[in-house]
Amino acid sequence: MKRLFKTSVAVAMTVCMAAALTACGGSGSQQASSGSAAIKIGGSGPLTGPAAVYGNAVKNAAEIAVEEINAKGGLQFELNMQDDAHDPEKAVTAYGVLKDDGMQVSLATVTSAPGAAVSPSYAEDKIFAITPSGSSPSVIYADADNMSGAYGNVFQMCFTDPNQGSASADYIAAHTDLGSKVAIIYKNDDNYSKGIHDTFVAEAAAKGVEVVTEQTFDDSNAQDFTVQLEKAKEAGADIVFLPIYYDPAAIILNQANKMGYAPTFFGVDGMDGILTLEGFDTSLAEGVYLLTPFSADATDELTVNFVNAYKEKCGGEVPNQFAADAYDCIYAIAQACEAAGVTADMSADAICEKLVEQFTTMTFSGLTGSEMKWNANGEVTKSPKAVVIKDGVYVGVED
Repeated sequence: MKRLFKTSVAVAMTVCMAAALTACGGSGSQQASSGSAAIKIGGSGPLTGPAAVYGNAVKNAAEIAVEEINAKGGLQFELNMQDDAHDPEKAVTAYGVLKDDGMQVSLATVTSAPGAAVSPSYAEDKIFAITPSGSSPSVIYADADNMSGAYGNVFQMCFTDPNQGSASADYIAAHTDLGSKVAIIYKNDDNYSKGIHDTFVAEAAAKGVEVVTEQTFDDSNAQDFTVQLEKAKEAGADIVFLPIYYDPAAIILNQANKMGYAPTFFGVDGMDGILTLEGFDTSLAEGVYLLTPFSADATDELTVNFVNAYKEKCGGEVPNQFAADAYDCIYAIAQACEAAGVTADMSADAICEKLVEQFTTMTFSGLTGSEMKWNANGEVTKSPKAVVIKDGVYVGVED
């Protein structure tokens, strides 16, 4: 049955590409087919500001998925994405707007700090939520430090931060051609960055990967990384692990180039978007590795159709991992709703109960993984892929 569902997604992509012509970016809602009762899906993300590349990727891809599903008839969705500007307070305000609009299911938030701020409300109000990219444990756990007290109705399509850290260490351990000595530069006042760092260090020690230096920064010194890079160079690091977002990573790559330091740079999902950063010389990212569950250059039918539809909608822009995760979220919700017999006249808490039951028992195949499963805490199980930047594009790495 799962294989048939995946095939139907690919067919829907072919049929509905022409429908995906809405301009990229901006806030607002995606309506259901005229005259049809629709299940209201809400969510928020940074549609403006420095992190807007993430929020708009999620919004655009979710719109494509909603358009496709609605065009098939039967199950209908109405999408409302609000701008939270990657700000927890604005995310709380956005949650109120979405709730007042009658939200029945949610994409939660795009980024982690806003997610941590609104997840208690989703739990209290019994609204099912699945975030495409809010990867911190704080999004799904009340006690993120101990990864306990799961909300139970807030799920993740993306890897948790700890999983990204351990998977990165495992990949480096298995690919000794990348280098043998690792330096880490991470943001010590950011839960996302610190969470990945902590599990990377633990897994690196277990797998015999040598970490020669650990360098940090915070908001007060996020523009000059020459000291951290000098420390890495002096320690003989031939790999620099960057569990950070793309904007400071771009500065690091630029400053490393100026000082003649050319290790292998290895990042995680937060660096996806660096190629679209305004003013960044993409040649500086040549050879950078990312661990991600999605590669836009994959040749399977589902990926090719999605990439073509996204490019058509967004003026040739190539979708990133955040877009792929959002697309999968909508289709996973659709699969669960269809299996559970969810209808638009049901209350949010009734839908929540049915979707939790489905997500903790079903498997789902999509753009970012095959036969994905979720545990009762909302964590997803799927396999990451490595991509490397070559000639200004992401290229899948074949083992």
